[in-house]
Amino acid sequence: MQERIHEWITLHRSAGIALLQQMVRIASTQGNEKEVQLLVADQLHGLKLDVDMWEPDGEGLAGHPYFCSPRNHFAGSPNVVGVLKGAGGGRSLLLNGHVDVVPEGQRDQWQHDPYSGEVTGGKLYGRGATDMKGGNTALLLALGAIQGLGLKLKGDVIFQSVVEEESGGAGTLAAIVRGYKADAALIPEPTNLRIFPKQQGSMWFRIEVKGRSAHGGTRYEGVSAIEKSIVVIQHIRELEKERNARIKDPLYANNPIPIPINLGVIQGGNWPSSVPDTVKLEGRMGVAPDEKLEEAREEMLRWIGRLKDVDPWFAEHPPGLEWFGAQWVPGSVDPGHPLMEVLLQQYREVKQEEPVIEASPWGTDGGLLTQLGETPCLVFGPGITQVAHYPNEHIVLEDVFVAAEIIALTLLHWCGLDRMEA
Repeated sequence: MQERIHEWITLHRSAGIALLQQMVRIASTQGNEKEVQLLVADQLHGLKLDVDMWEPDGEGLAGHPYFCSPRNHFAGSPNVVGVLKGAGGGRSLLLNGHVDVVPEGQRDQWQHDPYSGEVTGGKLYGRGATDMKGGNTALLLALGAIQGLGLKLKGDVIFQSVVEEESGGAGTLAAIVRGYKADAALIPEPTNLRIFPKQQGSMWFRIEVKGRSAHGGTRYEGVSAIEKSIVVIQHIRELEKERNARIKDPLYANNPIPIPINLGVIQGGNWPSSVPDTVKLEGRMGVAPDEKLEEAREEMLRWIGRLKDVDPWFAEHPPGLEWFGAQWVPGSVDPGHPLMEVLLQQYREVKQEEPVIEASPWGTDGGLLTQLGETPCLVFGPGITQVAHYPNEHIVLEDVFVAAEIIALTLLHWCGLDRMEA
């Protein structure tokens, strides 16, 4: 069966490349996903799946504790779900991938047009090629092999093409609320064919540091919020050290900072000759796979409260802390989970080597599926994160087809083969 699946995927290699090119050539940035979703829906209809396409209800989702989005309506941003019904008696598998991409940035930094889908040197270039339309193409090829070879599975396969992952997962949340769940899930984010049973989450935060304004000529009569913000930054670095010292999981052995706290924005002051009275810091707080978002928020709040013991100024002028913008739910699946065993075995069969098993250094929609959707999720796919969101984003095409073969075999062994149809 492995030989037949390999042969099918090899015969359809050109069609797979053409499909990925079509997807990359559609600039599916936030709010502009409809065209690529229509393409995906057409593919699913061609595979004879039951297709469900809808625009998430932003207002209805807004009150959900896991909802996170910079917008409250999704006109022009539909989700697409295709269901391959099994014969019964097998385990179900949910395949989830997002079609939204980040903006391309400065085009003069690109060697090729960012939406060209240019193929050269065995790589396909374009925004979204690796994050994560290459992974989505691998899923569609895997389903194509199952259907093309007439393999009737016992368990259901649910394919989800979602929006809004780059802003926190509203598309996947909408699919969960709609009722889609399975015995397990797989997301082909760009792991460079590594297997991630665990992934960190993250949240955005904002801290306001207060000072006291004065004329620059008598700055000693004021209190610089910029100088006080340096104390706050150093204090946060100590929190990062303390939180990471608790991480003993061997899956993070190759990661020097498993759950970083990154400060990405600093704004303060309004006049060169004035002592600044306010500084705003904005950042991203990493959340451990087994940690709750609420627990991380509480620890940050307590830590900021301890600044009064570092500098007396903060006793009467405590910094303000708020959480805003994006958040990604952490996720953790037991490395001994049955899907893990199936995926490992199929990887070995195809690659003839041992896979690398690690914890993800970034968040995905897998945390939502695992924690909220009660669908334990593994992350495994083609592409590398070192080119995602960068100029000249690309994917090694061979990895797309290797991933497709492994995923097709995983479907077969996880869901179970009922029969081969003529």
